[in-house]
Amino acid sequence: MTITDDRPDTATDGPGNEVGKARRRKEDQRLITGRTRWTDNITLPGMLHLAMVRSPFAHATIRSIDTSEAKTASGVVDVVTGADIKDVQGVNANAWPITPDQVTPTHLPVAVERVACAGEIVAVVVARSAAEARDAAELVDVDYDELPAVLDLKEAANDTVLAHPDLGTNKSAFWQLDSAEQGSGGDVEAAIAEARTDGVVIEREFRQQRLIPAFMEPRSVVVDPTGEQMTVWSSTQIPHILRFLVAATMGIPESKVRVIAPDVGGGFGGKLQTTPEEFATIAISRRLGKPCKYTETRSESLLSGHHGRDQWQKLTLSAKKDGTVTGLKVDLLADMGAYVAIVGGGVPVLGAWMFNSIYKFPAYQFNCQTVLTNKTWVDAYRGAGRPEATFGIERMMDELAAELGRDPLEVREQNWIRHDEFPFTTVAGMTYDSGNYEAATEKAKQLFGYDELRAEQKRRRESNDPVQLGIGVSTFTEMCGLAPSRVLGQLNYGAGGWEHASIRMLATGKVEVITGVSPHGQGHETAWSQIVADRLGVPFDDVEVLHGDTQIAPRGLDTYGSRSLVVGAEAVVRAADKVIEKAKVFAAHLLEASEDDLEFKAGRFEVKGTDKGVGIAEIALATFAAHNLPDGAEPSIDADATYDPVAFSFPHGTHLCAMEVDTETGASSMRSYVCVDDIGTIVNPLIVEGQVHGGLVQGIAQALWEGAEYDEQGTLVTGSFVDYTLPTSADTISFVTDHTVSPSTTNTLGTKGVGEAGTIASTPAVVNAIVDAVRSYGIDDITMPCTPERVWKAIQAGKRPPVEGERDAQPHFDEGLPNQDDPGTSPATGSTASGSVSGSGSDSTEGGAR
Repeated sequence: MTITDDRPDTATDGPGNEVGKARRRKEDQRLITGRTRWTDNITLPGMLHLAMVRSPFAHATIRSIDTSEAKTASGVVDVVTGADIKDVQGVNANAWPITPDQVTPTHLPVAVERVACAGEIVAVVVARSAAEARDAAELVDVDYDELPAVLDLKEAANDTVLAHPDLGTNKSAFWQLDSAEQGSGGDVEAAIAEARTDGVVIEREFRQQRLIPAFMEPRSVVVDPTGEQMTVWSSTQIPHILRFLVAATMGIPESKVRVIAPDVGGGFGGKLQTTPEEFATIAISRRLGKPCKYTETRSESLLSGHHGRDQWQKLTLSAKKDGTVTGLKVDLLADMGAYVAIVGGGVPVLGAWMFNSIYKFPAYQFNCQTVLTNKTWVDAYRGAGRPEATFGIERMMDELAAELGRDPLEVREQNWIRHDEFPFTTVAGMTYDSGNYEAATEKAKQLFGYDELRAEQKRRRESNDPVQLGIGVSTFTEMCGLAPSRVLGQLNYGAGGWEHASIRMLATGKVEVITGVSPHGQGHETAWSQIVADRLGVPFDDVEVLHGDTQIAPRGLDTYGSRSLVVGAEAVVRAADKVIEKAKVFAAHLLEASEDDLEFKAGRFEVKGTDKGVGIAEIALATFAAHNLPDGAEPSIDADATYDPVAFSFPHGTHLCAMEVDTETGASSMRSYVCVDDIGTIVNPLIVEGQVHGGLVQGIAQALWEGAEYDEQGTLVTGSFVDYTLPTSADTISFVTDHTVSPSTTNTLGTKGVGEAGTIASTPAVVNAIVDAVRSYGIDDITMPCTPERVWKAIQAGKRPPVEGERDAQPHFDEGLPNQDDPGTSPATGSTASGSVSGSGSDSTEGGAR
């Protein structure tokens, strides 16, 4: 892997510097040798085990629960219903009400009177072993009165059947960003109207299917209520937030709650949650005064862990006849599921600032209606709002290019922000600090062999080859590093965006780094050690990174939204700089020199122009001994730092995908995939490569394989890995990855985020490639996942002569989003005018054929 560095010539990466080295991760030794400690490995004396009794119905009232037979089963200690712990079980909180009038149903950990989705907990069995608890759970007899369930997103927006009858509506919140109103751009309706007369208008509907964050380690929680302090071990991304919400909703003093996230086997946003299972385990453990453990089965994980995506997108793009974009309007209908999860309402809103992406739209409007259904609740999944936005705009830019008969990269380049225009404030009001889309795209084209593949594509089309070649483009940016606190406050987000770190200089010369971000596979221990080793001039192996325990790291806001490096590591850098400043006082005293005459380099303070010096490890020992300190000095050079960013960071990149599509069978195969990402300064290329590869596979999986499906009764029919199609290494190819470097100007290291980039960019690249391969059949969209059956049906539909009015007969996005001027009506779907083109992707499995 090579790196093109756009930093000034004065910035060097000399021999011996840790930042930039492809070091193997410190964490991996214990992970791959089985010496790690997952939550389910934890066993406490006298510990009991829990099994959840879950509703088989999507919507029902609970008439009665008979626990008598279960209570007499072997090993059973107790069977607890929601009514038994009603006043002490807390509540699953929504921390991000996106509007003051957001409709938010109360989400009890264990249902008391009614269930609103299949898999909701109605009782908990406590036994001496996990097997006995699961067996006894089968004996709990629950009498339900089944209610009508609303499962379709568009039908839910009609309010014909209510997910929660007591709320009177399925509409949770309507949120809008309008460039004209906020002064960042023009009137989008005027731009579209002008283009209908003398330009081009593209209208499409896209379906973001529901996905499941299928992390490697199922969720698990262990609670020890004994002693003065309750300890909770949980496979979670958010130990600090979990601690706060347990205290805030269960009436336990926060000082009496300790949360530990031990080694956590993946999350992808799926563990960015305070779960019903955590609250139920805590409530029952306290009720019995005994340690309790709950570990979910894989089918429970797929059924009741929160899901991701699940949106309908209607996009209207206007442009001049020469291809210059003039306006973009986004109408979004987003499924919340049965409840509004911890940040669920805000996830689709995160896309509001990213639909405009890297393009210079003069006018923009984003409308989002969130809706409740009787399905598992929806929340953050790798990328959280940004992949959905990138998919929408990158599909639209391909559609614009196709309408104009031009190369899709050429149309993008015509409209993107040039490297000499940074910093650039977008039509959505975001200021991008740095970037170079030209450099990333040119490198990607060379690695991909873009011109050669286009020539091959032309030959195949001319020869009517049954296997057609499609080339997909995705040029993207994303906002990551969730912060700053003031911005989040303006958005009514329930927490801040700051991060905390501490550095302890030990007497032996070793260094302890305490970080508030909590890793679940990202390699924090290695990357933080590299950063501190460089900053303090100490050996890499002398740095120990501690995390994930609210007793050891009492302050922090955890890991999500690609914030660990750009926010968490910046706090570490600032703590290290404070250590140096504190040590400087002691160095001057020990060297009998003025502080102004000292310079710090490679771990030593030296008197300028002399060979006199003292190492930082020697200073740590001297402060520990305290035999010879400046008058009034405290014997410590330890330091803390809290960092609150002033802006997001904006990584970007160009992803190119070549797909071969067999037009006789609909089978698609990936020929090549190249991505060139710009994530600012790279701390560890090996870790970056792993993050990019993993992200690519998850994004490609949405395009080709994954999708959560329910039957007409609201039962999840993709409730195992037999039915929910996760890719394996055998399903993917070797990717070509590379980087350019445009350092961020908003943090010391110049870093951006990488954890979500691959997922954000890859999905539209793959779908664009498949559509490109079969566009000559009159196809402009295929609903994800693009299975062979769906591709084949789209081809067959495309071969038929067009039927009068067929396009208009396709399902339209005509419900759920209130008109800007009349909240009681739906927005117009638009019409085709002279000089414009409009169309709508299909709501069928066949996809859209034009």
